[in-house]
Amino acid sequence: MNIVLGVGGGIAAYKSALLLRLFTEAGHQVTVIPTEASVKFVGVATWEALSGRPATNSVFDAVESVNHVRIGHEADLIVVAPATADVLAKAAAGLANDLLTTTLLMARGPVLFAPAMHTEMWRHAATAANVATLRSRGVHVLEPATGRLTGPDSGPGRLPEPAEIFAAAMALVEGGRPSAADDAGSPAPVPSPGTDRSAGTAPSHAAAGAPAAGAAPADGSSRLLAGKRVVITAGGTREPLDPVRFLGNKSSGKQGVALAESALAAGAEVMLIHGHMDVAPPPDAKLHSVDTALELRAATLSAAAGADVVIMAAAVADFRPATISAGKIKKRDDVADPVIKLVRNPDILAEVVAHRAAQNLSQLIVGFAAETGDEEHDARSYAEAKLARKGCDLLVVNEVGPGETGQERVFGRDGNQVEILARDGAGPVQAAGSKRQVADAVVRVIAERLGTT
Repeated sequence: MNIVLGVGGGIAAYKSALLLRLFTEAGHQVTVIPTEASVKFVGVATWEALSGRPATNSVFDAVESVNHVRIGHEADLIVVAPATADVLAKAAAGLANDLLTTTLLMARGPVLFAPAMHTEMWRHAATAANVATLRSRGVHVLEPATGRLTGPDSGPGRLPEPAEIFAAAMALVEGGRPSAADDAGSPAPVPSPGTDRSAGTAPSHAAAGAPAAGAAPADGSSRLLAGKRVVITAGGTREPLDPVRFLGNKSSGKQGVALAESALAAGAEVMLIHGHMDVAPPPDAKLHSVDTALELRAATLSAAAGADVVIMAAAVADFRPATISAGKIKKRDDVADPVIKLVRNPDILAEVVAHRAAQNLSQLIVGFAAETGDEEHDARSYAEAKLARKGCDLLVVNEVGPGETGQERVFGRDGNQVEILARDGAGPVQAAGSKRQVADAVVRVIAERLGTT
């Protein structure tokens, strides 16, 4: 596959060298187009050495090949990482003053932007409008990660990790380029500045009400959640012990990603707040990456305020270390083994329910319970008690642990078997099959509750 890697002028440009390596090691031919500003951070020699191809941003190099037309026509995929505020603005305005911008205008295949900039730049109304414009044209713009930025500041604007960009790019190509019909519909609304949603609203064709290509629900239904804003948490949190160790869990994120895919296919606008995952997130979802339970709490409470549906599928650590060692904890014969004191993490699901009540929101809240039985009660009994305690509308329950064959039944597996319990006593609804089939079943129950079936 012929890939064009555009590199914007930001400190995160060095990460794109790792992304380039992922593309080439996967067998793809990559042409790097670095902007004039980006070579202040990473030189042309690096791009040419890693790609084995010339790297330039001048329309006057290799004029005989008409590069400003040819490269865009021949590209199966264009990825811009980092996509700075300047690059996004030029692309949205259709400017064509260098090789990267002309290549973007000539593109016939899918285009993926991975933004990276300071938080205030990302949240500025101008950037939000540019992102909305690009998405309304069918261009795929990832959400930046949240974390440490240049200097002491932290917040949304960090370049997603190269592996995440690579996975999103491959998923985009495998899903196919949206057709003109898929892109039909009203443009994404421009959000107001100063809010989390100003980071970009509806994803491209899925948010316009049409299902993503190749992503229709397994039962053939569609548009069950058209116009709805859905927040989904997924993956596992990680609580640091020291700079190299953490307390984690076995969650792969597969079920949460399947829920996001199903909701997108049903026409919803999806924000996926995720911890560690073994699978790539869907490229059309708005993404927010977190590490710890406290980070997940902050992101979820903020996003839930404007959501019609909140699905809490993440595996959140119940406890975290009371202190984090500044240095690696050493294993030494002359000192006693360390004793790790744990403190309780907040109950995010219960807080989301309480926030709904306090704000008098019309909102459906879905919890997940990975339960095990013991000598006193079975998993179902513990789940029913959890449903009553949490106050959510629906609770999706799966029994975890080794099955009859001794293998793990849920975590990391491609299949799942759940019961969907309702706080009002309806049901329960049982679903089994692939995690996508289970996700479709959950979406159908949600749609029934919302009255959109």
